[in-house]
Amino acid sequence: MLLREVKSVFHRELDASYGRDEVNSFFGMLIEQHLNLQRFVLALTPELTIDKESETFFFQALSRLRLHEPIQYILGSTHFMDLEFLVNEHVLIPRPETEDLVRWILSETSPLNDQLSNGEPIKILDLGTGSGCIAIALAKHLPRTMVYGIDVSKKALEMAKKNAKRNGVKVTFFEQDIFKLQLEDHFDIIVSNPPYVRESEKEGMNANVLQNEPEMALFVPDGNPLLFYRAIAEFAVERLKPFGSLFFEINQYLAVETEQLLHDHNFSEIEHRKDLFGNDRMVKGTFTRPGLK
Repeated sequence: MLLREVKSVFHRELDASYGRDEVNSFFGMLIEQHLNLQRFVLALTPELTIDKESETFFFQALSRLRLHEPIQYILGSTHFMDLEFLVNEHVLIPRPETEDLVRWILSETSPLNDQLSNGEPIKILDLGTGSGCIAIALAKHLPRTMVYGIDVSKKALEMAKKNAKRNGVKVTFFEQDIFKLQLEDHFDIIVSNPPYVRESEKEGMNANVLQNEPEMALFVPDGNPLLFYRAIAEFAVERLKPFGSLFFEINQYLAVETEQLLHDHNFSEIEHRKDLFGNDRMVKGTFTRPGLK
């Protein structure tokens, strides 16, 4: 079968749901992964044919896209901070806006390293690590650090460990509940992208997210949307080193409330930043222990 004929079927079946440009993008990704060809090759060789095995691959992918399954799950991987991460239904798909949070941490870490006169490595803790994208990206770009990742999901941690190995970094992962953390170390940086989408916000979300990505990593009750942030802030008060930093990815509609929560837990130098789409998406606070200036 001609590859361009397969592409025509994709457009006929999917354009109404996704739009022509996005279907072109999906098809290009599938060509690159399965056929190991650059997507422009099809335009240069319109008579390119594929065998039965490849036909089966493309039409199975088409069936899954019809059901609004994310293309990243179909491909089995995605990119984050120029690294490749395996993903499946047990982990959230890493988003571009989370890269902004990682870049913010990276920009703050070099000055912190200069302040550590005793030679101890910087210790970073990622709470709710999922695929491990934040922890692994930090470990990759900050090879002198000790990075730890925590998640309540055994399946997510299995994926995170595979991703750490895949990207050639050492991250220590633990299976623990954010509401029952049992860690003895103290950390220079704690970071988290916890669940923050309120139940009432579901109706504005895409079907591919609602029907496929793990609900436990996404949603919080309308009446207590900051429950994860509160638990993490309380833990950070006990386990951050003096002048340590707490970084959060946040719900854009709850920026003021999240900043107030940090203020209530004696964090200072509280700052929030926007993501690449112009939404309030991340916040940072510095913790000074009582009696220290």
